[in-house]
Amino acid sequence: MPSHDALALLVLAPLLAACLTVLAPAAWRWLPVVGTLVALPVLLAILTPAVVGGGTLVLALAGHAAPLGIHLRADGLALLMLWLVALSGGAAAVAALRSHPPASPGGGYFWPLWLLLLAGLNALFVSADLFNVYVAIELVSLSAIALIAAGGQADALRAAMRYLLLAMLASLAYLLGVALLYAQHGSLDLYQLAAGVAQAGGGPAATPARAATLTALSLITVALLLKAAVFPLHMWLPQAHAQAPGPVSAVLSALVVKTGVYLLYRLWLWTAAGLDTAAVATLLGGLGAAAVVYGSLAALVQVQIKRVVAYSTVAQLGYLMLVFPLVGDPRAAPGAWMGAGCQLFAHGLAKAGMFLAAAALVHGMGSGRLDRLAGADKSQPISLFAFGLAGVSLMGLPPSGGFLAKWLLLEAAWMQRAWFWMAVLLLGSLLAAAYVYRVLAAAFVTPPAAAPGAAAPAQSSRGRPVPLSMSLPALLLAMASVAMGLWVEPLLEMLAIGPPPSVGPMPALGGRP
Repeated sequence: MPSHDALALLVLAPLLAACLTVLAPAAWRWLPVVGTLVALPVLLAILTPAVVGGGTLVLALAGHAAPLGIHLRADGLALLMLWLVALSGGAAAVAALRSHPPASPGGGYFWPLWLLLLAGLNALFVSADLFNVYVAIELVSLSAIALIAAGGQADALRAAMRYLLLAMLASLAYLLGVALLYAQHGSLDLYQLAAGVAQAGGGPAATPARAATLTALSLITVALLLKAAVFPLHMWLPQAHAQAPGPVSAVLSALVVKTGVYLLYRLWLWTAAGLDTAAVATLLGGLGAAAVVYGSLAALVQVQIKRVVAYSTVAQLGYLMLVFPLVGDPRAAPGAWMGAGCQLFAHGLAKAGMFLAAAALVHGMGSGRLDRLAGADKSQPISLFAFGLAGVSLMGLPPSGGFLAKWLLLEAAWMQRAWFWMAVLLLGSLLAAAYVYRVLAAAFVTPPAAAPGAAAPAQSSRGRPVPLSMSLPALLLAMASVAMGLWVEPLLEMLAIGPPPSVGPMPALGGRP
């Protein structure tokens, strides 16, 4: 199969499968679901050699060139995110096959939404213009909101409604920014816009072109910060992650919130690369630093395991924002860029594994409260081990992928003598160790013995067995997040394909960790 066809099918296949899942009889719904989960890695196996060997791949749909035509574009960063969708989304889907069987009544709406979410994610990561990005991010948001409400509980519905209202506000701001850019520059192509944005943004301060361009970039940035739940615009995330079904929480944290950060990278490191963005970079880095500290401290005081993991997501997203101030120095920019890419991938694997492990622990122990996890080390060893192993990557302990990401970011900060960013990175790792240890310590407590004559806890509520279909995907993702640090050269080579103009040429990878 030609690589261009594989690129198009990464978007088209999940869309077709979602339609087939709606139309198929209940007994056959599993077929398009499983077929899509198998097809995505196969298509990526076809696409990856073409991008790695030939560089950025561009597909003009129907042969029409930009700015009127629709382009799909796969460079190293897009390829990295497509693999994250296939791996994290696939593992979470395996866990969801048990909790939401395709043949069940609920499976009739859960799985079409899941497949639409995958299609939207793939479309977003390969879209090359701002309007197609808008369509894709709306598909992702609406699918995610409906999946959060899949449980049907009142708290889940409230969390979904809060997410919906804030997502609509973000969408309006984003669309207004897109309209301003199109009116000013006559194009929405992310890469064609770069020249016009640089010319308008560098002009006299009083010109309408400069005002319209900077206003548009500001509106889009605020919208993406809200979509990504970057502090202080994170208010929808903890409740949504805590109330969603476990597999949905996994893809929310590993993939959905990454869309906003990914688009911020595209906007400021590609489209606005010709502007003087030092002030913006410092602001975005400051928001990231605040997120690291606030999210970690909030995770430390939670009493529910899923809320601990949810606030951990707020903290870990902060690391991804530190790349903006760190790419300002040409010497440090390549390392900072590779560190951010590694953090995107390592966090996606680790956090998806951690949420799946947390869901398995809640299922096995009958409660998500930390004080009800006593004895989980004996009754739920696989799930607890997966949780701890994912925590190794979040803490940044060697040889995990999280360690590699934080090391590269620390190295970039050291080269700039940026002591504040170094302190944030180190403090965040220490706080991550504290909240991960807090969960593990609660699980290793010996449960109190029942009083003489008292009935033993029911097997159905505490210490009940967890199916391998729930615990094994969590373990595999956690293991992958650690093994990533031992097999990282292909990942770094991928990130060197089509790097941002603001980063400059990437160095040879020989001798890198």
